[in-house]
Amino acid sequence: MSRRKPRGGEAREAQLPFEPMADARPEAVLDGQADRLPQQQLAEADDRLAFEKALWGQGAGLVCGVDEVGRGCLFGDVVAAAVVLPAGLVLDGVHDSKKLSEKKREQLYDVIAESAVAWAVARIDAAEIDRINIRQASRLAMKKAVEALGVTPDHLLVDAETVEIDLPQTRIIHGDALSQSIGAASIMAKVTRDRLCKEIWDLHYPEYGIAVHKGYATARHREALARYGPTTLHRRSFLGKILPEEQLQLF
Repeated sequence: MSRRKPRGGEAREAQLPFEPMADARPEAVLDGQADRLPQQQLAEADDRLAFEKALWGQGAGLVCGVDEVGRGCLFGDVVAAAVVLPAGLVLDGVHDSKKLSEKKREQLYDVIAESAVAWAVARIDAAEIDRINIRQASRLAMKKAVEALGVTPDHLLVDAETVEIDLPQTRIIHGDALSQSIGAASIMAKVTRDRLCKEIWDLHYPEYGIAVHKGYATARHREALARYGPTTLHRRSFLGKILPEEQLQLF
């Protein structure tokens, strides 16, 4: 899924993966490089556009925030989003999606979709997560989201990860709380996945309560697993500590 206002350009295929970087300092952002800075100092920064401003000042007009949701779930896809916002745009309320109410996330989803130069989401399903592991699946979803933008970003700001794509990028620990672009991506990914939980997956598997717990390992979810066993959308590599091997082999 993607939406964009045409600006030209195609996302380039990865050549070499970028090495993970330490906590980034806004004024040090240049061609994917960053100095080290204690995370608590970043947390004290008031300006959630500090990283973007540093890049805009260096001529990077298309700054793309990238984030994923669903990494810790037992059920369903991991979903990533990539969002390019116009340079200088300030969106009130955009923050880490987990700290916002569902109503506020839905409102901001529409605002971000309407305001963005380009945005896209991508999903990796449970079978692929089991095959390649959740970290690699998350990174793959991020890559696919960036490639689906329809524009080529000048720089990626990525929440706590690196994307295997030939673009300058900066890894920011707790980036969804420190960068408006990453926060916007977090909201787009979260709303997309929550809608899948409520509007599709819960209808297919109502006994599991997916609309309520979104696939996380709540008591209700564990009880349903013990009673009904895993579905085809459960991540079997996540269930070893919840269901005994003998029970897993029955399904």
